[in-house]
Amino acid sequence: MTASHRRTDAVPAPGPASLVLGTMNFGTTVPEADAHVLLDRFVERGGRWIDTADCYAFWRGGTGRGGDSEEVLGRWLASRPGMRDRVLLATKTGAEPAVPGVADGPRTGLSARAVRSAAQASLRRLGVDRVDLFWIHMEDRATELAETVDALAELTDSGRALRVGASNHPAWRVEQARALAAARGARPLDAVQLSHSYLRPRPGTLTTEHRFGDLSEEQLDHAAANGMEVWAYTPLLRGAYDVADRELPRAYHHPGSTARSAALASVADELGLSAGQVVLSWLAGGQVPVLPILGASRPWQLDAALDAVATPLPPELRRRLDEAGTD
Repeated sequence: MTASHRRTDAVPAPGPASLVLGTMNFGTTVPEADAHVLLDRFVERGGRWIDTADCYAFWRGGTGRGGDSEEVLGRWLASRPGMRDRVLLATKTGAEPAVPGVADGPRTGLSARAVRSAAQASLRRLGVDRVDLFWIHMEDRATELAETVDALAELTDSGRALRVGASNHPAWRVEQARALAAARGARPLDAVQLSHSYLRPRPGTLTTEHRFGDLSEEQLDHAAANGMEVWAYTPLLRGAYDVADRELPRAYHHPGSTARSAALASVADELGLSAGQVVLSWLAGGQVPVLPILGASRPWQLDAALDAVATPLPPELRRRLDEAGTD
């Protein structure tokens, strides 16, 4: 972590609230009964944040539409009285294909009409009157940013969303949206969600379908300077740290990864943890804490991740990880 990212306030101790349960595959590749087991275990272990989206998982369902994940969460909440007050719900909009199943075509976008309609549909599927965080999922430059900001303000002003955030947006667009919200007296975007892990992709490459989907030093610096939360998806690179037959994506094939992988293996061995657990602890307990989103499909994966974020890294081992591959 560079000096420009250091905060002067104390870094919160990592713990269960530092891990977000990602539910992308609930209701599709993760059957509903299994999803309920995971959700119960997550709450039992002290987990709070649950993340979904209105488009999950359109590419795996039979209709070409999303909504399965939100519906599973809604039925889980309905079957467990009082559970809504024990968890924090986050959902997203803007990435659902306009034509069912056509991922390379236009998306529903972030017009005022689209945001209002999507929020209403998400609340209905979840069976709640509010979400704790409403994300704009991906950019929509065909819509004036002011229109999107006004639509988000309607949600926060009415209490249907307590907070708003941006996923896969460049720092300058996030800041412009924040300024527009401030000018109208609305709650600004106060969280960003991007792809991020311990290993870094080779400069000039993308690891997601989104042009600004990989967390950059600039985005991290902007978030830290403005007290914004940073959430990280694919923090474990889809199992590449620990699963033998999961190849590291090509974007990470460079000398810096060699050095950082060696440091990671050394620290994991000293602590008796898996490499993936060290990555989660490194993210959650950093000078700028990053909330990793775990897309678990089995209880043991969830338990291992929760154990990891509750295990602070000794300062000397964190320094070793931070400094690896920086030469």
